[in-house]
Amino acid sequence: MTQPREARTGYLLLEDGRRFDGVLIASLPEGIPAENTAPGIGEVVFQTGMSGYQEVITDPSYRGQIVTFTAPHIGNTGMNRDDDEAPGPALAGIVVRSLTERPSSWRSEESLGAFLERHRIPCLTEVDTRALTRHLREAGALRGIMLQGSVDSEVALARVRAFPGLVGRDLVREVAVARPEETYRGGGEDVLFDEFPFQGEAVADRPASRENQKKITLIHCGMKNGIDLALRRHGARVRIVPPSASAEEILSGHPDGLLISNGPGDPDALVGLIGTLKTLVGRVPMLGICLGHQVLGLAVGGKTYKMKFGHHGINHPVRDLQTGAVLVTSQNHGFAVDPDSLRAAAGGDRGARYGETPKRTATATVACISRPRMIPPHVAGNPADMANRRRRKSGRYACPSTRPLRF
Repeated sequence: MTQPREARTGYLLLEDGRRFDGVLIASLPEGIPAENTAPGIGEVVFQTGMSGYQEVITDPSYRGQIVTFTAPHIGNTGMNRDDDEAPGPALAGIVVRSLTERPSSWRSEESLGAFLERHRIPCLTEVDTRALTRHLREAGALRGIMLQGSVDSEVALARVRAFPGLVGRDLVREVAVARPEETYRGGGEDVLFDEFPFQGEAVADRPASRENQKKITLIHCGMKNGIDLALRRHGARVRIVPPSASAEEILSGHPDGLLISNGPGDPDALVGLIGTLKTLVGRVPMLGICLGHQVLGLAVGGKTYKMKFGHHGINHPVRDLQTGAVLVTSQNHGFAVDPDSLRAAAGGDRGARYGETPKRTATATVACISRPRMIPPHVAGNPADMANRRRRKSGRYACPSTRPLRF
């Protein structure tokens, strides 16, 4: 098992000159990184979840970002390969108040420090993350750089101000798959089901018949593994394609629906994917999650904007305007769709219509992107509210008090 290197003094420097000192753990090259994709330099955001740190660290959507955890203790339950959302982490670094060196969990395979060292992701601990979070809330997400304590801060400030940030950058190409899958995969190829089922929910022991399984083509823009597993867990057959796939490649196999996944960076930079989706509107039902939501909004004539500090966490409340119920949701996005631009694109109609496309298909396409906030029900560290909502009609509700926590 890889052991983390000896701790060294270090600091995080923001583009406005604010400096946060701490202890540097895991890999960080000597000096100042020259490449914009190098570890230790990126946009600094804060993540408010009390659990699920492994899902955050392995989420490809955090490409190009330094994640500050607001929960004080990170690494308590270690790391294990079953909870990874991607083959490896894509983020630029993490900042924590306290990094647990000795995890306590029967599922742990290595410590978080060892995991970060193995993947060469820097971690700055012993930081006043409360002060950092308050600063980011006031100033917004800022460019930042993580450095060893011996590096001159004046030189570092010039470097971080030269970092281009996320606006206008296509980061999807750095985390998406390169080749499409040839066939649709169902629920029998791997382990799909939680060993801790919700109360009253039986774990399925066999997939639905092939004749009853819907076929979903999933555009991988930096997808979390949980999306693929969730679809197949609910009886779908899934085929993954890259964002560079043509309309003909996407429609190959005659899918029943198209899902555009989450991913990093600026949706406006995905010109090719936006153009492809424009040709598919009205031809197949489509749904977008996070970045996919934003790209769909652009494809139907809407506009996106950069949020001040984004939504990053598993505890964001969203009110259901039809029932008044407040759902606790998982969100991770720094860009959003301007709802007024969607109404303007639809000629001022607040409905889910687009052009002359069939109503059923257009509703499936636009209704999912007509709100300025996104609710991705695919994160393994999620609260149970979205599962409760899905079970309302059947009377089968998730009961978090009787279900062991998944970290």
